[in-house]
Amino acid sequence: MELTALRAALRGLSSYRELKELPVMAHMVHLLDHLAGGQGEEAVDDYTALFYYLRREGFTGLGDWLWDQLRYTESPYALLAERGGADPALENAARRDVGTLVLLAQMDCDRYIGAMKALLSGDWSPALAGLPRWSATAPFDFDSLTQFYREHGAGLYARYRAFLWEDGQLIPVADPDCPQPQDLLGYELQREQVEQNTRLLLSGRQANNVLLFGDGGTGKSATVKSMLYLPGMEDLRLIEIQKENLTGLPSLIRSLASRRQKFILFIDDLAFDQDDKTYSSMKTILEGSLEKRPVNVAIYATSNRRHLVRQTFTDRAGDEVDTFETISEKTALAERFGLRIPYLTMNKAGFLALVDHLADQAGVQMEREQLHAQAMAWEIRHSGRTPRVARQFIASLGA
Repeated sequence: MELTALRAALRGLSSYRELKELPVMAHMVHLLDHLAGGQGEEAVDDYTALFYYLRREGFTGLGDWLWDQLRYTESPYALLAERGGADPALENAARRDVGTLVLLAQMDCDRYIGAMKALLSGDWSPALAGLPRWSATAPFDFDSLTQFYREHGAGLYARYRAFLWEDGQLIPVADPDCPQPQDLLGYELQREQVEQNTRLLLSGRQANNVLLFGDGGTGKSATVKSMLYLPGMEDLRLIEIQKENLTGLPSLIRSLASRRQKFILFIDDLAFDQDDKTYSSMKTILEGSLEKRPVNVAIYATSNRRHLVRQTFTDRAGDEVDTFETISEKTALAERFGLRIPYLTMNKAGFLALVDHLADQAGVQMEREQLHAQAMAWEIRHSGRTPRVARQFIASLGA
């Protein structure tokens, strides 16, 4: 394809026109514009800027960069293909755009350099000869791109599996701190309940909201996070939300309803004081809103409090006429979770079995009686027979 024809085709991008706003494509368009306008020096500036942005983003070729952008940009066609919808006009526009981008990716850099050379004096020859090149290959076509959308979706939810929701913004977490399921010890019955509910969510059926409550260090948060790495959970996405950001949660839930992925909205260490303004927001989010919760969304929360709201003796012996109603109102929030799973301190036998397991993993060379005696002494000082305390004890041995 001639450069003038390529320039015209790029101007005609419609389904993927947002790509032209990005620095790499903006400089490509400007490069072709300057070549068409006989502005050789400006074209050199655009060529070198294009190479700079490619390398800054970690790509050796324009085709690799385009393949990355096409997969993870939420274009109209990408979202249509993700949903399995039909729109012939949009599909034809996307097919034409991708064909143009394939030709662009395959264009050899010498074509641009030769065009610049024809516009500049001989003094520019050494500079033009030393210009860097990027690879000219296209690792994609329309069919492979469409297949990707159908299998993985598009945009951030296709690229990442874990996110933070902060101040109304979704922040991807490229390397989430999630334990592997095999690293979790004890509480098998509790974890099995969470897994069964999560597989309901993945199957497209209505799953329960889940509250994991109990003692600290028992693995409540780790249980939720480990769901990402269970077999068959590839379509699961985890979005962690701080309590102070609950007021913006309905808009997030609304935006997730049309996506192919399944979402756990994870609220860690959830608890409310008496006059907490976010308490009513949480009640409405769980149940009570006119909007139905999308079938691909479930809320998982952990708490050290069974009823989530701090109760005082004033609640039980205060000056209200109906003290029972006061207490019932404060416990109503926890009851809106369809699945409430207790994580209690382990018994002595279970705790010592866990210590033995961790000691074997760490290569601790110590008589079991001595190990158990030290473990129980450590547990007394650290208030609880939990997996966290067991790990801390083994770490203290310096194995």
